[in-house]
Amino acid sequence: MTASLDRLTELRRALPVTAAATFVVALLVPVWKIAFEAPQYPDGLLVELYAYPRLGGDYAEVQALNHYVGFYYPDPVFVDPNYAVHPDAIAAPEWILGPVVFLAVAAAGVFVALAPTDRKLRLGLLGQLIGATVAFVGTFAIVQYRLYQAGHALGEDAPVVGVEEFTPPLLGGYEIANISGVAWFGPGGYLAGAGFLLLVVAFLLRDSRVTIGEAAGAVRDRLSGSRDEDGDGDAEEIGPTVEEAVETRTGDGSDAGVH
Repeated sequence: MTASLDRLTELRRALPVTAAATFVVALLVPVWKIAFEAPQYPDGLLVELYAYPRLGGDYAEVQALNHYVGFYYPDPVFVDPNYAVHPDAIAAPEWILGPVVFLAVAAAGVFVALAPTDRKLRLGLLGQLIGATVAFVGTFAIVQYRLYQAGHALGEDAPVVGVEEFTPPLLGGYEIANISGVAWFGPGGYLAGAGFLLLVVAFLLRDSRVTIGEAAGAVRDRLSGSRDEDGDGDAEEIGPTVEEAVETRTGDGSDAGVH
């Protein structure tokens, strides 16, 4: 048991576990957000989306604005979200699988970190990185497709007529009628991104046994060395240490090393 715990101090094992924690925490906060500006709301509005069917922020006010052009929040189908679902809303049943994706990638990180052999660890790190890439890229693609569907299925009974179909970007800005919006990552999105980068680093260190303590010591030594190089150069001009001077004097029984 002690040996197994000691192995978890290796960066290639500790990083996937740390990444697992970030994926779990990402479920507790919004993963995506979009800020709106409209004439009737000079201070702007903000809508936050979670990895499961839930919205935060000013979603009620934005829902009222969207109604004017016939753009509606998606319908999770199998669960009731915390907002009213319009009959013309597009179906997005996969939204309920968001937590499954995050928890699956997190569980894989813990499982890989406990791999009993180096070979299985290397294969596990590769497999998890590929799996996480497919999972998150696939999620992005699905969300963008749903946004495309919503922007091309504007309600015919919308009060504002003549609005052209559009595709809201997953990341970036857009305008529709007199409303402009900018979509970007929420805290959960940044956490997921950080967790993915940890998996990349763990894979790059797949052949290294360097531990957390050793890595921290190496960073301290590097920083210390950088400070010495930025100094007056005294560290290089001091000459031999006391111990080296003593060894020089006693090595041949003379004071040849001291002038």
